[in-house]
Formats: sequence, C-alpha cells, structure tokens
Amino acid sequence: MIARVLTALVLAPAAVFTVLSTPWWLFSLLVALVACACFLEFRRMAAGHGHDFTPMVGLAAGIAMLLAPASEAWLVAVAVLGAAWCLGLLEENLARVLPAGAALLAGVVYCFGGWRCALELRRIDPHWLLFTLALTWIGDAFAYFGGRAMGRHKMAPVLSPGKTWEGAAWSAAGSILFGFLFLGQVKPQMGLGAVAALSLTANAAGQLGDLLESALKRGAGLKESGQFLPGHGGWLDRVDSALLSMPAVLLWLTRF
Repeated sequence: MIARVLTALVLAPAAVFTVLSTPWWLFSLLVALVACACFLEFRRMAAGHGHDFTPMVGLAAGIAMLLAPASEAWLVAVAVLGAAWCLGLLEENLARVLPAGAALLAGVVYCFGGWRCALELRRIDPHWLLFTLALTWIGDAFAYFGGRAMGRHKMAPVLSPGKTWEGAAWSAAGSILFGFLFLGQVKPQMGLGAVAALSLTANAAGQLGDLLESALKRGAGLKESGQFLPGHGGWLDRVDSALLSMPAVLLWLTRF
C-alpha cells in the first residue's frame, strides 16, 4: 500500500503538468511512449493466451495510428491486420495465422486507439483530458475504499474477486461528485444533468475497462500486466480504465 501511495503521489502531479503545460510535441512523444509500453504488456498477456505475435509490426502501426488524421485512423487498423496476416504466411503452424493476427489487431486498437483519443481530447481542450484521467483515478479510489468498507456482493468473482457491486456504486458516486466539482469550475456552462450523465458514462466505461484488463490477465495466468510502477504493476494496470473512458468522453463530446 505504501508503494502504491508513493507512486500515485509522483504520477498524479506529473500527469497534471503533462496534460496542461507541456508543448504538443512533448505531450505526443510521452503519449506514444506510454502507448508502446501498454502494447508490449498486452503482447505479454496475448502470449499467455497462446497467441504471440511480432511486436514491431504492431508498434509501427500503433505509431502510425497516433499520427494519422482522425478520418484515416481506421485505415491503419486495416493495414495492420493485412500486415499481420501476411507475416503469418511465414509461420510453420498455419493454425496460428488467424488468432495471432487478431490478437495483434486487438492490441493496436486497444492500446494505441485509446491513447489516440487522448490526443484528440487534448486538442479539443486539455481540461477534457484531465477530467477523464482524474475521473478514473477518483473512481478507482472510491471503489477501493468503498468496497473494502461496505462490499458484500461480488460483481465478477471469476474476473476480479475483490470487486463488489457496492464498490462499483461508490465509484460511480465519486465520479459524479468529481464531475460536479471539476466541470463546475472549468465548464460552468454545462447543465447539472449533462455533467452527471457524462461523468456516469465515463465511469461506466472505465469500470468495464478495468474488468476487461482483469479478464486478459486472468486468462494469461498473470497477476499484473508488468512491474514498471511500484505498487500498481504495469502501465496497463494503471490506465486500463482510461483506455475505455477516453473514447467514451470523446464520443460524447463529438456526437452529443
């Protein structure tokens, strides 16, 4: 617990400064590095499922996805799939071509696609990205402490035995409260109903992201995606919620 708290005390202010104050080129570089780290951890989990793949193709495609115009990012995903399957033709065991290519494509979309949404959120307004990231941190904290204090009913015992419905409710409540406090200051023009709906949507997406990564780890027989962050595990362990909440917030802003 001490290592977890100390790591958070370092990461939180660093993330706030990076989102709000760094020049675009440096922010994009840092996002690319974190996305690559997430992808390599995903590859480790995919290997645990028996579906390993060549990482360089995915890394190159992921960087291209980050750099491509928003209207053409999906073309990168198609190119990744084609490249992965073409490389699969060199496999001696042709039964691996389909699952390995699918795993590579999933990793690129999951890791780099989520962080591409981070770039778009910051392009719209850095406060939207900070809102999304901070909301997932607040939600995780409320889920942890609320679940420990009041958790009785298991949410997904196979995926994550420690998660409870009570913890999920506390997470949602904490996120909505944070939404009112944060957006009330930086986006006062938003109505209370819109703030609550957006905060709840982002929280629900984040909780699903947490469960998704838990499923990937459990299936691979891993407790943590990596060991880079003391007390937290790997990068995916830290940003799993954000990888789905960022697309949810971006979709809300661009469509609603």
